[in-house]
Amino acid sequence: MIQEKLGQRIAALRKTRKLTQAGLARMIGCSEDFISLVERGVNAPSVAGLEKFARVFRVEIRDLFTFERRKLPRKARSLRHS
Repeated sequence: MIQEKLGQRIAALRKTRKLTQAGLARMIGCSEDFISLVERGVNAPSVAGLEKFARVFRVEIRDLFTFERRKLPRKARSLRHS
């Protein structure tokens, strides 16, 4: 689950910066296939790899783990606060 969210976050950051998977791979120093696997949540980067992604995206490593929360339906929100 978290691996998939991390991959989605990396893909979103890449697209925001108008990078292709090939371009990001060159900047990170890995293969385009690896970027694809990470973005699909199949593989996860090492800690050193996270540092490289953060450096390329100009964010802190913790920002790679900032995931959007989906709004819960009103009924579910009220049950959660009970």
